Amino acid sequence: MKKKSVGKVTHYFGKIGVAVLKLEKGIKKGESVLIGDGEDAFEQKVKSMQLNSDKIEKSRKGQEIGLKVDNAVKKNWNVYKC
Repeated sequence: MKKKSVGKVTHYFGKIGVAVLKLEKGIKKGESVLIGDGEDAFEQKVKSMQLNSDKIEKSRKGQEIGLKVDNAVKKNWNVYKC
């Protein structure tokens, strides 16, 4: 299955477990994403997203959003829609 890139991690807030993503394509709450490319990569469902501190259900291309993540991530990791 070909992975579709949706964006990149631009920042990670470890204390609260939130990654900031710069999006190339939109994602919706409930969809599955793969974060990372190597052996540290992990898949998770989109459970909580924020835009400018407001909770959102879906995001659009070009937005920078906060995504609650299950594991630690690193800057410049790719994010794919599963």
